[in-house]
Amino acid sequence: MVVPESEDKMYYPSDDMKRDAHVSDFNVYLALHRKSLENPEGFWKEIADEFFWKNPPTGPMMQYNFDSTKGSIYVKCMEGAKTNVCYNVVDRLVREKNLGDKVAFYWEGNSPDHHLSVTYHQLLSQVCRCANVLKQMGVGKGDRVSIYLPMIPELVYTMLACARIGAVHSIVFAGFSSECLCERIMDAQSSILVTADGVYRGEKLINLKQIADETPWRSGYHVWWDEVMKDAPDECEPEWVDAEDPLFILYTSGSTGKPKGVLHTVAGYMLYTSLTFKYVFDHHPDDVYWCTADIGWITGHSYVTYGPLANGATSVLFEGIPVHPHVGRFWEVIEKYKVTKFYTAPTAIRLLMKYGRDPLQRYDLSSLKILGSVGEPINPEAWQWYHDAVGQGRCPVVDTFWQTETGGHVLTPLPAATPLKPGSATFPFFGVEPAILSEDGEELEGEAEGYLVFKRPWPGIMRTVYRNHERFENIYFKKFPGFYVTGDGCRRDKDGYYWITGRIDDMLNISGHLMSTAEVEAALMVHPAVAEAAVVSRPHQLKGECLYCFVTLTNNKEFSQTLAEELKKLVREKIGPIATPDFIQNAPALPKTRSGKIMRRILRQVACNEKDLGDLSTLSDPKVVEVLFSQRCEATA
Repeated sequence: MVVPESEDKMYYPSDDMKRDAHVSDFNVYLALHRKSLENPEGFWKEIADEFFWKNPPTGPMMQYNFDSTKGSIYVKCMEGAKTNVCYNVVDRLVREKNLGDKVAFYWEGNSPDHHLSVTYHQLLSQVCRCANVLKQMGVGKGDRVSIYLPMIPELVYTMLACARIGAVHSIVFAGFSSECLCERIMDAQSSILVTADGVYRGEKLINLKQIADETPWRSGYHVWWDEVMKDAPDECEPEWVDAEDPLFILYTSGSTGKPKGVLHTVAGYMLYTSLTFKYVFDHHPDDVYWCTADIGWITGHSYVTYGPLANGATSVLFEGIPVHPHVGRFWEVIEKYKVTKFYTAPTAIRLLMKYGRDPLQRYDLSSLKILGSVGEPINPEAWQWYHDAVGQGRCPVVDTFWQTETGGHVLTPLPAATPLKPGSATFPFFGVEPAILSEDGEELEGEAEGYLVFKRPWPGIMRTVYRNHERFENIYFKKFPGFYVTGDGCRRDKDGYYWITGRIDDMLNISGHLMSTAEVEAALMVHPAVAEAAVVSRPHQLKGECLYCFVTLTNNKEFSQTLAEELKKLVREKIGPIATPDFIQNAPALPKTRSGKIMRRILRQVACNEKDLGDLSTLSDPKVVEVLFSQRCEATA
């Protein structure tokens, strides 16, 4: 078992952080977590009582079966209850909480010259107008609506309008190809597509309408947003739907190449995103919160839209990118709106690390109280920089582990309660009971490494793969009956902290030793010349597999054989001789999806010199692949 140097580094919550916190002490966390497992009925009923229900539930708070040998897999939360998510996250705040004049979103465009504020009252008016337009177009309860929009307020209006009338939204990230868009529209069987003319991301123009027009559709049936919204009434009675009715479908990548339509339902998702947002970011009424994620991904669904709105939060809605029109854009926005809680991805953190601390020092970041990390395991070096440079050593970093499938945070620190270890997702959230299993399904106690699974559901977990429940059961429940299988490897240290080691399919078996790509990547990134690293396996005659490493260097650093040898030595010292890389290749850039995730499938093919790469439509920059192949020749010559 590899133990990172950061395992014994502890960062404790300050007294200031504890003073007004919702969970102010680790013992309070432990007591609440124990209650959530021992008395889930009482725990979740208290949370549900904060919301409006047209009808109460007829059954218990949670019902489920995780064991496919005992029948079909299912999860139900508050079965029989009737409510409406849109009413609860907008109307309730305007009508019951008197928050109509409070800002719901500060919208910040791709250009700093483009910005506006949207109050809760304005949000309600626009959502109702959009809901009425959709109804006029024949959209009703249970119908699917595909949304292909950039990060503009109209995206929030449309998704909430769907929730208001009981329709099911399916948001496709604005930038996916027409083929990807068409595949998702067809699978969801959507009758309506809401899109825009285009969007600038930095200097790059993405012609969304042109891309949408490449999908097969009946021409002559399009209408213009401004025209139909102009005369639409700004009142719309919400559709009262069942707790287990679908709220949205969100497509995520599948191992077969065909995207999975992850289905989330109304009541459980609402409860869970609301509670995780409130506790993980320790939300208070005077906070200004900013999650940089695009709403096209689950982070944007849960922690840009539903979770913050359920708490009456004021959020920043950001259309741009971190380095446009300059490398201080994030810090400029934080200063402008006096952001208190900031949530972004390790990819963005590592990108900004390359520019050092100078850009940070031009801006006032004293408003920040809590920093968050999401999307992938954060390496300890990036965590440390985030904590020290951005948070100025005073802001806890909540490193959240969760998935599209989980709906919300499942392993996470609570900022005033959890002592932090750089790179660890720490402990389970309320209602979550993790376990670590060996390859043969044995539950491992104490210090251990293996498969991360969960023993029971929480309200926000997905209910099925849309129109393919068999696939849902096979992917998440077949390998270990009785457990939800995350597909991630995990290590639990001597103090009970959980460390995500990467996807199980990104595990490397070197001479019979199982090691994670994340461990090797973290070791490579200790070197000051390395900005980013990605590791894959390559067949080896003696070892079975060997390590093939791609490294992106920091500014002004040149790749050399001397550097390659230094990196091999570093990995050997950090992990052990068994982990010594056979190949280290210069990678001016890595192949990434538009959400910033590295496509290791392509890297494996580069490592093996396999030129048949298949569909590259989800890559943000396909030209990167040609460069990697050209560099490969030098790497393996």
